[in-house]
Amino acid sequence: MVKRILQLIGILFGGIAGSQAYGWFGGGSANLAAYGIMTSSYGYYTYVAIGALGGYMLMAAFSGRIIGWIGEGARRTAELPTADLLSGAAGLTMGLALSALLYPALPDLKGVGALLPVVVTFTLGLLGLNVGLRKKEELEAGVASLLQKRQEPEPQAEPVNFEEHKIMDTSVIIDGRIADICKTGFIEGTLVIPEFVLEELQHIADSSDLLKRNRGRRGLDILNKIQKELDVKVLIYEGDFEEIGEVDSKLVKLAKVLRGKVLTNDFNLNKVCELQGVSVLNINDLANAVKPVVLPGEEIIVQVIKDGKEHGQGVAYLDDGTMIVVEGGRDYIGMTMEVLVTSVLQTSAGRMIFAKPKLLEKAL
Repeated sequence: MVKRILQLIGILFGGIAGSQAYGWFGGGSANLAAYGIMTSSYGYYTYVAIGALGGYMLMAAFSGRIIGWIGEGARRTAELPTADLLSGAAGLTMGLALSALLYPALPDLKGVGALLPVVVTFTLGLLGLNVGLRKKEELEAGVASLLQKRQEPEPQAEPVNFEEHKIMDTSVIIDGRIADICKTGFIEGTLVIPEFVLEELQHIADSSDLLKRNRGRRGLDILNKIQKELDVKVLIYEGDFEEIGEVDSKLVKLAKVLRGKVLTNDFNLNKVCELQGVSVLNINDLANAVKPVVLPGEEIIVQVIKDGKEHGQGVAYLDDGTMIVVEGGRDYIGMTMEVLVTSVLQTSAGRMIFAKPKLLEKAL
């Protein structure tokens, strides 16, 4: 197929060359006057036919080599880096554009001199190609700089205000300290009250047991205070997980769905959340964190108020409610005494201080 195309090209350019040769050698005005127009037309077509035949024979003879040269050129071109191809093409384009600009200024020569535009075009094209390849780095830098100037700055994404959800369980609502914590402003985000927690709280408030009923009503009062008096966002979550029976398991599932944290003071729920990979905010941990630090070896004054679990122990309390177990303090119930701290035990359920008597003083 390529060979046939080359032969057609040979015929085309051979005919053009024959037509040009007729103008050089056989198309003068003297001959036209001597032989007439018909003779002139016959001679013109003869030149064209001879040129086309010569072009066909020339291409037929050298088509094999030309095809080989084309294939080799294509292979070498494919092996060149893209940057070399682009810079070479840019240089060639500039050379051809320059030759097109110079073409009107070239003299109108006859005969062999008419090939001057072809020579100029070829020379400037080759010169532009070489210059483009040599100036590859500079062309790359110039294009990159131009693109950088035209590139519009991307609008910065506005920060997304993510409000973390704090999911409250029944125990932390009944406890009541969450309202005081919210009042101080230490709780951020949205407080989530699941509907199944409200139902459990209502069942407690309707219990026949007086203590449970009072605790349930206290929890409802705390929720009303949080919603009406405090500047805190509260969300009532109406969804439910019917396939799950226990409320604690529903809280863990809801925390995973909302990607929130569980607010509780239930020690067992705290452990379940840790096993499930759910973040927990334990009110008891917060209370322990803000209590005054008592270290072993310090001396404090306490009042023993009751017996301890072990034989001979007495129990006292600090102002913040921290329990102090006094070894041998049973005999001093109702007395104010100075004790020496021996150890401190701190857990999510609370903190206990163990001490032994040092100074004794009768209660006033």
